[in-house]
Amino acid sequence: MKKSLFLSVAAIVGFTAGVAAAGTLDDTIARGHVKCGVSTGSPGFSGVDDSGKNVGFDVDYCRALAAAIFNDPMAVKFTPLSSSVRFTALASGEVDILARNTTWTYSRDTDLKQTFLGVTYYDGQGFMAKTSLGVSSTLELDGATICIQVGTTTELNLADYFKANGMTYEPLPTSDNAESKQQYLAGACDAYTTDASALHGTRINMENPDDHIVLPEIVSKEPLGPLVRHGDDQWADVGRWVLNALVIAEEKGITSANIDSFADSKDAEIHRLLGTGDDDMMAMMGMPKDGMYNAIKHVGNYGEIFERNLGATSGINIERGVNNSWTNGGILYSPPFR
Repeated sequence: MKKSLFLSVAAIVGFTAGVAAAGTLDDTIARGHVKCGVSTGSPGFSGVDDSGKNVGFDVDYCRALAAAIFNDPMAVKFTPLSSSVRFTALASGEVDILARNTTWTYSRDTDLKQTFLGVTYYDGQGFMAKTSLGVSSTLELDGATICIQVGTTTELNLADYFKANGMTYEPLPTSDNAESKQQYLAGACDAYTTDASALHGTRINMENPDDHIVLPEIVSKEPLGPLVRHGDDQWADVGRWVLNALVIAEEKGITSANIDSFADSKDAEIHRLLGTGDDDMMAMMGMPKDGMYNAIKHVGNYGEIFERNLGATSGINIERGVNNSWTNGGILYSPPFR
């Protein structure tokens, strides 16, 4: 078992070194689009609407990245990836970036040689059960069968939580959230567990949402964010600072609708961010001077993206909570753009 794991990690590291050396930003520009890895379906984060268009919180991050590079939020090819293949797909160059509700952990950052760009969403693992089961807490799930996606931190957290509380469970492995939902609704498991945000999104889209309850306990820290291959610092800088720009824009009150009204702002950071001043900050990354302006203009600031995909407008109705700007009581905070 240990040898297989070592070979798997070594193979990923080998892929990473070879692909990253090519220079992802240059390759992306030459290709004409960003290759973005997303989930196979996570309500509010990644999915396809009735017209066949990719939509979701993670999807919009990739659209902002494309807008910053090409002034075109549609210059993205989305590749749905299951939990078990996502890291290999990134390492091999199948995708340029993963924006796939992936938890930032020590081992993923170091052992897999993949670089997290920041946190797009602070989440935590939760549990959902049918109201007919008659439970109101995860501590009442002793002996339950639980649907769980394999190859995830969720799988490990489940084992840790039940062991710490002296409980047992029967795992029913699934490949993705869609299969977990299918097995759960079919009665194959008593409950299922994943990130709480995904549970709320799944529940609201069920035929009878009131027949299901998201239990109150949050059993882990799940800082979700995009990641790229180690060894390509320029590409990591681009992805990291597009994310930071969306956060700064909300902090400054800049939206997709009012962005042009800031042309006469006396705030020097706004001019550096939007490329409307004398300093060409984006040249440091080999990007267009108005790259961040284009990202915000086309896709919106962080708050707009959250509201559209996860907030009241989306129907999922997730409260901002810690995912609010630090100026509004949350913990979203970007380094200064200077």
